[in-house]
Amino acid sequence: MQSRTLASLLCGGITPARLSADLALTLLRVTTGLLMAPHGWGKLPVSAELVTNVGAMGFPVPTVSAWAAALSEFIGGLLLAAGLFTRISAFMIACTMAGAVLVAHAGDPLSAREMALLYLVISIGFVVHGSGRFGLDRLARSR
Repeated sequence: MQSRTLASLLCGGITPARLSADLALTLLRVTTGLLMAPHGWGKLPVSAELVTNVGAMGFPVPTVSAWAAALSEFIGGLLLAAGLFTRISAFMIACTMAGAVLVAHAGDPLSAREMALLYLVISIGFVVHGSGRFGLDRLARSR
């Protein structure tokens, strides 16, 4: 029996029903959202310089693209932290971060792209999984 407990501790899968898994997911979601939001806040209101830079990178309709990026980072980050509309906000963040990784920082070294890449991968996880047990989405689902 003790061997089985050790094996479960070292190699066991985490099921969504486990409290520890939900707490860890909540910590990741809240931290990611609260770290993302200031990136968008710093871009608001969108400046002419940002629009020019977005256009120079080849994004279509630079004004709309710049606003979409800033709002997805700011509002999407806050919604992600709250666990409200998690999949939609995580998808918007993932799209913005994909643009940052693949276009804005395409020629940069990994050290300049790694934060956007990390946000991208974490966001994809929340697109797939949702907010978890402790997000506001759960309240909306129960009604």
